[in-house]
Amino acid sequence: MTSRKTPKRASARSDSYCRAFLSPSNDVRRGKALWVVTARWLGILSSIAALGASTASHAATAADQLYERTLMTSADARCRLFKPAVGSALDAARAQARGATLRSGASEVQVQAVEQRARAKAGAAACNSADLQTAAGRVRQAFDGYSTMLRMTYPGDRATWQADRSVSATIPVWRLSQPAGFGRDRLMFGLSGRANDMLAVATFADDAQPYAARLVLRDTLRTQGPYLNAANAKGLAANAAPRNASRVFGAETRDAAPPTLLPTGAKTGLSFRFPREAADAMSRLDPREAATVEFVFTSRTGVDTVRRAYVEVGDFAAGRAFLR
Repeated sequence: MTSRKTPKRASARSDSYCRAFLSPSNDVRRGKALWVVTARWLGILSSIAALGASTASHAATAADQLYERTLMTSADARCRLFKPAVGSALDAARAQARGATLRSGASEVQVQAVEQRARAKAGAAACNSADLQTAAGRVRQAFDGYSTMLRMTYPGDRATWQADRSVSATIPVWRLSQPAGFGRDRLMFGLSGRANDMLAVATFADDAQPYAARLVLRDTLRTQGPYLNAANAKGLAANAAPRNASRVFGAETRDAAPPTLLPTGAKTGLSFRFPREAADAMSRLDPREAATVEFVFTSRTGVDTVRRAYVEVGDFAAGRAFLR
């Protein structure tokens, strides 16, 4: 039989490990606020159910989780610590912690600093070190159940992503999706099929037929952060970057949409597929900002007209990682 002393020794070991291996070396600061990054093993070893919740009001907690999960995903990439299912679950949790840290008020520069420190710490640890193996064992225990989940919901400030690991060889299904309305028209946007193709599927109330679609995303290389309307009075449109600070991805294909991909209640619609690079670009955005989907029509006068739908970035990166 296992004695009660064993967990006590493990707990002491855990405390020492957390202080020496997991504690970040600096604080995360913004203006007058100081968020102390503690040495606790927070999200990874706590309730799995908490992984689906935002920690926007607790910057220190979010930064802790980002540091810990980035450290372990980096170590996994180098040392092959986890099976693919556990690794993808951990990466999804890392992406969600990143979004929560940004939502809490940290800047992109501050977030990148936390990530760099975590990667440096992981890179300095030997793959066979006792501390790293102890941490890996705890990650496996914490994420084992999470890795077998088929569906996850990622609520945002104004919209929600639905993730589904189920896939069919014959029927197109959404694997990551967000609905949106624009005027009388409706949109489903996200990733579909085994290849996780990025699609915009729209139905138009007046049966209009756009000849092209464009996805407009903030260019992270030419901007220092998102364009956010503090009052948030104009909806998602106010959180979309201006055209001169954006990248534009044209749809590669235009097809009749399969019934399984249509917005709820729609009988017909069009499906536009965007390049894979667009999904990578969207994963790098701030969760609070919006992506713009433009549908281009030719009017009777021969002049192009555009209808715009807006999608909240939210936890797109986390949902995408969840599907791996």
